[in-house]
Amino acid sequence: MILAKNSVERYTFNMNSKICVIGSSNIDQIAYTQNIPSDGETLFGDSFQMGFGGKGANQAVMAGLLGADVYMITCLGDDVYKEMTITNYQANNVNTDHVQLVRGSSGVAPIWVDSTGQNRIIVIPGANNEIDAQKAISSMTEIGNISVLVGQCEIPMEVNHQVFEFAKGNSITTIFNPAPARKLEKDFLEHVTWLIPNENEFELISSMEPNDENFLRFKKEIPCNLIVTLGEKGAVLVGDDKTHHFSAPTVDAVDTTGAGDSFIGTFAYELSESNSPEECIKKAIQKASQSVTKKGTQSSYS
Repeated sequence: MILAKNSVERYTFNMNSKICVIGSSNIDQIAYTQNIPSDGETLFGDSFQMGFGGKGANQAVMAGLLGADVYMITCLGDDVYKEMTITNYQANNVNTDHVQLVRGSSGVAPIWVDSTGQNRIIVIPGANNEIDAQKAISSMTEIGNISVLVGQCEIPMEVNHQVFEFAKGNSITTIFNPAPARKLEKDFLEHVTWLIPNENEFELISSMEPNDENFLRFKKEIPCNLIVTLGEKGAVLVGDDKTHHFSAPTVDAVDTTGAGDSFIGTFAYELSESNSPEECIKKAIQKASQSVTKKGTQSSYS
């Protein structure tokens, strides 16, 4: 139910609000190295870690760790990673009753992290490309009383189109994280309540440099609320005629992998708790900043 509408929309939900995340599940294969190798170069790395990832999975786990009633809609293959992934969801307070299963490989993501904590990621979607939109909509109907739906670009966009249209038609607040970055159609954005790109994603989807003037310009072109995350510089809430910057605490970054997903998962949880957008952003920055001080993706969440 809409309480008020100024430059951003504000919502209130029933107690025990449900969050549904539709998106990717991957196994992260993380190599830590002093320097990223150049073309044709072979280097010795410092250490290797395998963990659970996928933007959808990360966002669901973050919300689950905060105590949300989280339901994950994702697709897994029939490989060795299937049971591991389901067990991990359940251990992190994420409902797996609506996980779809197909033959073939689950998603994987080889990741390189250098000595400054910056990362390079290659996502191989596997079963994530096989997720079924109609099954997802049936799952959402079965779950019932969903307050917030969260999605990303690691599953086919035609699936997101159908699911977000259903959600908006059923008064579900929707959060879309356009990552990996790609152009978004205007009719899709009609079904998005909160669009949350980072700086690089903003530049790609808007064809503008990431600065306040262009944030405001882009906000006038889209039919939804806009937040842009700025890494160590925090985040900006973009209104109709002004921007509101939120700073991030200074921390010693070890690994930035998954920090943006920590932000999204926390924002979704705080929004479902009927907190103001400003308060949601502050809490999300706090959790994202904490996550970069530890190695790994979901293993860095708390």
